[in-house]
Amino acid sequence: MISGFKIIKKIAPLFLSVFILSIVCGCSYVDGVTTMLKDDGRVVFTRIAVVPFQSVNMDDAAVKAVGCPLCGLVFSAERYPGGAEKIVENVFVERLRTHRQFVVIPPERVGGIYERVAADSLKVDMLDILKKVGSELEADGIVFGYVYRYRERKGYAYSAEKPASVAFEIHLIRVNDGALVWRGIFDKTQSSLMENILQISSFYRGRGQWVTAKELITEGLDEVMKKFPGLH
Repeated sequence: MISGFKIIKKIAPLFLSVFILSIVCGCSYVDGVTTMLKDDGRVVFTRIAVVPFQSVNMDDAAVKAVGCPLCGLVFSAERYPGGAEKIVENVFVERLRTHRQFVVIPPERVGGIYERVAADSLKVDMLDILKKVGSELEADGIVFGYVYRYRERKGYAYSAEKPASVAFEIHLIRVNDGALVWRGIFDKTQSSLMENILQISSFYRGRGQWVTAKELITEGLDEVMKKFPGLH
């Protein structure tokens, strides 16, 4: 009869080989999730208006950093094809609508009102514009989002020449006083598990594959919305 020690000795190299293979071939994500919740006892919303998300795309390709037009935070940015802001917006609204406690006023309805108010308020602070839009829609919260980077994966799920990379920021403003009560930031570039072994949980979540930019966005929204008011 083979002893337990001998069995372990025989299978240990197999487990080691599998682990090394996962390091070489697997993928994970660099850290890049930040959320802020200012809970002063009044962070309660029922009607939330979503302004169409905007891209912050540089005219000069040599510029690699850009500041948030609303709060001033600086992000690493890249030029990208149009439409990425709509992808982030659609996934966000889809997630928000799954929570029945919210009445979601969609971007299709909010966009025209926002453009009219913004055009009439060229020298007015952005927060004041958002307050006006929210008040007109009888919303108690208004969401505004920016996309700074959207780089699609170059290659295939198990062999990528260049990984997906995305960066976006979403704000939730309280309409009655213009307070920024929540902010979700996602800024990630997928990396191999060898490059970032501490992210082994993301490796298993991503099934050891190189994900698309939309898949990276979906993961990011799942993370940042964990602290969205009313959901935590």
